[in-house]
Order: sequence, then C-alpha cells, then structure tokens
Amino acid sequence: MRAKITYLVTAAVLVFYFVLVGSRGVMLIQSGTLITVTFGVAVLILPFIGLWFLWQNTQFVRKANQLAAELDAAGELPVDELKRLPSGRIDRESADEVFARRKAETEATPDDWRCWFRLAVAYHDARDTPRARKAMQRAIALHEGRPVPA
Repeated sequence: MRAKITYLVTAAVLVFYFVLVGSRGVMLIQSGTLITVTFGVAVLILPFIGLWFLWQNTQFVRKANQLAAELDAAGELPVDELKRLPSGRIDRESADEVFARRKAETEATPDDWRCWFRLAVAYHDARDTPRARKAMQRAIALHEGRPVPA
C-alpha cells in the first residue's frame, strides 16, 4: 500500500509539473518572437514526452499487478524463500540460488508467462532491475497472447 501511495503522489507531482511547464511553453509561444516561439514549442514537447512515459509505466505496473493477482488467486504466487541478513537485506547467495532455479524453470517452458513472472521476481530479488523489467514485459506479452521477440 505504501508503494501505491508513493507512486500516486509522485505521479500527481509530475502531472502538476507538466501543467506548469506546459503553461510556460504557451506563454513563450504567445510572446510571438521567433526565438520564444521556438523555445515554447520545445518546452511543450517535454510534458508530452513525460506524460507518455508516465502512462507507459502506469500501464506496465497495472498489468504486472494483474498478473500477480491472477497468480495469487491460483495459489501460484512465488513464495519468499530468500534468506536475509541481520540488516534485513537479501542474502546474495540465496538470491542466486533461487534465480538459478527460476531460470531453469523458464528455459524448460519458455512459453509459460507464469515462469517469466517468477523469473522477473527472481531478477528483482537479485537486484537486476533492467532484466526484471524485460522478463515482466515478456510475461505480460505472453499472457496477452502478443508475439514476443526471440
């Protein structure tokens, strides 16, 4: 719940910022000189890029949460079996061990979105966020029946 609140607050702040930047871009365009119109158009492009990025991330999180809810309902959500250090951080060897199992499972059944979801969780636990995101994107694509790159 804390992560959702943080995400919503961050998204709201970003949208406020985009509106503020957009209004400045409109003000620059209304000035009417060649330089200010050019800058105004450039400034207006930034909020659109930011909104697109925010929308894409929101959709990714929503779809990943749907997969998690589906796995949870089926009783197939990966169990946290990782050992922790006294500080509460995940033990690296434990994360590597779980990752090796998840990777073998995924290689055995590469068309199963459930395996890719569990692999994404293992990547995340191993602190490899880019690969975790790619694995989750693949799980989402497989779940939706979209083609996935080789």
